[in-house]
Amino acid sequence: MLALRWEDVDLEARTLQVRRSVTRDGGKLAVGSTKTAKGRRTVKLTQGATEALQEHLERQLVEIDKAGDEWQESGLIFCTGKGTLINPTNLRRRSFAPLLKRAGLPTITFHQLRHTAATILLLNNVNPKVVSELLGHATIAITLDTYSHVLPNMQHSAIAAMEETFS
Repeated sequence: MLALRWEDVDLEARTLQVRRSVTRDGGKLAVGSTKTAKGRRTVKLTQGATEALQEHLERQLVEIDKAGDEWQESGLIFCTGKGTLINPTNLRRRSFAPLLKRAGLPTITFHQLRHTAATILLLNNVNPKVVSELLGHATIAITLDTYSHVLPNMQHSAIAAMEETFS
């Protein structure tokens, strides 16, 4: 998320290209390539996500004007008030954790949000191959191994589909 640039988003087509990730290089933050080739992918956006990104872009343009010469153009979608890379630890501690607290939600990580999304998709009978591609897993086996707890429900759905088809 923190490595996304505006050039990676097509708001009209409602797509986002994951091309990079934030890494630590000798203690310094850097934008580098994804862990695997499969990590580089195109993701279809929901209407709500598209609208949120459009609103964010409009707010960011105002911030750029306010920052003036202080702004360091990086093209980053999510950046500091000066246009630079956000430290992931700061994002978690200073922004995400207080947001969860204000909303009365339990403390969770961004990675847990990813797991939640994958589980919801699988429980709603989205093809595991599609879920694997959305997550950028190197193989579908990684997805199936990680989310095997969801599979029993999928097996019930498969049996119900077979019974419906042949009855």
